[in-house]
Amino acid sequence: MTTPDSSINPPNASAPTPQGEAQGPQLRRSLGILNATSINMSNMIGIGPFITVPIIIGSMGGPQALLAWFAGAVLAIADGLVVSELGAALPGSGGTYVFLRDSFNRETFGKLMGWLFAWEFLFFGPLEIASGTIGMTQYMSYLWPGLARHPWGMKFLASGISLVVLISLYRKIKDIARLMMILWITTLATTGWVIVAGLTHINLHRAFSFPPGAFNLNWAFLIGLGSGTVVVIYNYLGYYQVCYLGDEVKRPERTIPYAVIISILAVTVIDVLISFSFVSVVPWKDMLKQGSPANLAVASVFMQKLYGHWAAVLLTVMILFTAFASVFALMLGYSRIPFAAARDGLFFRWFGSLHPKGEFPNRSLIMVGALAAIASLFNLGDIITGLIVARILIQFIGHTIGLFVLRKRKPPVRLPFKMWLYPAPAILALIGWLYVFASPAFEPGGWRFMVYAFVTISTGIAGYFFLAYRRRMWPMSARDGA
Repeated sequence: MTTPDSSINPPNASAPTPQGEAQGPQLRRSLGILNATSINMSNMIGIGPFITVPIIIGSMGGPQALLAWFAGAVLAIADGLVVSELGAALPGSGGTYVFLRDSFNRETFGKLMGWLFAWEFLFFGPLEIASGTIGMTQYMSYLWPGLARHPWGMKFLASGISLVVLISLYRKIKDIARLMMILWITTLATTGWVIVAGLTHINLHRAFSFPPGAFNLNWAFLIGLGSGTVVVIYNYLGYYQVCYLGDEVKRPERTIPYAVIISILAVTVIDVLISFSFVSVVPWKDMLKQGSPANLAVASVFMQKLYGHWAAVLLTVMILFTAFASVFALMLGYSRIPFAAARDGLFFRWFGSLHPKGEFPNRSLIMVGALAAIASLFNLGDIITGLIVARILIQFIGHTIGLFVLRKRKPPVRLPFKMWLYPAPAILALIGWLYVFASPAFEPGGWRFMVYAFVTISTGIAGYFFLAYRRRMWPMSARDGA
């Protein structure tokens, strides 16, 4: 990884636009490194470690499953270096959409890859937002115990939260950046309190009470570790969030790489310490009891054991603010994907406009918020696995291969930021993503997620060729393939 060189690309340069192509509505660059990092970290932390620790432990039947945090961290750092290099070279609204479109040649195969990402986004983006709203309702059930007895009431409440976030985002990006900083500070205060409380009340005997044969390196261990890593990766999702706002970032060739790497390193430390704090105080077997307080709201139970009911209530409220910050950041970034694709003619053109006064993609925002409200009606465990598996082949493996293609361009594309030890991190990322993708297939019912992934890709390919035929795009037009 080299130091970003601002002399290569102008500070306010955005992704190159082919000569003669209409640029359409333009966004304002107003996000610096601090804003970008706060958006990434708020999205990454959010509700994740407060709802997934019981799921991670359940994947291997004991606290040895926390090894998945380190497997996930290695994969996130490797992929983060890929994203940093691409984000610095190809900054623009849509993030991965731009990476795929431009690295694979935006006039030919890049059209198909860009379309596939925008299409698949409809099947994973709203799920990721919904996981945060569902997590919020789980912690609300600690404050109002009767809520847990009405599962559909919790689902509709989660759906309503999505709509509240949508309304909160219906404003200018400058106003959002200030609000995001406030939510980020709340996130750091919440996680900091949990970590300090846990480290000052360590019970090593409880934390390391492994079941018999916990570290037998057999097939079951590898499958369990893979399943745990799937959930851990969910907690890391978001280190690339600022890339979706590429047209709104100041000096993207510098801001994007630093925001990505700082976010991954900081969140790794925070999430590992939070998980260790939980298993040091709350018996891990209690976390595995479905529907129990320790299963639904482990952080609240953790704080109640240490300081009593008042502390548990206060922490629960802080977690709700933290979760809101994550959902807020997710919906903000994801609302730019349909906008970017529509602006290129690879999505419904109606979504390619900006609000006349607020200068934000209001139509795209409304669609993402509405889909998230619908997704909030599903089961949390299925949502987490589904949103990871559905995006791996096109987003993560796709943009990694795209980086190799970009490096081989003739003439070469200027790269103001380069990863360490290329191509080792990119190859490691490819191997890691394939391992994570295959892991659910070996679990009971895991075939459903494989089908979900392949069906969305297949229908996306069919949809692209129908669109290409209607609009005479590549490969249906000799001019586009020239």
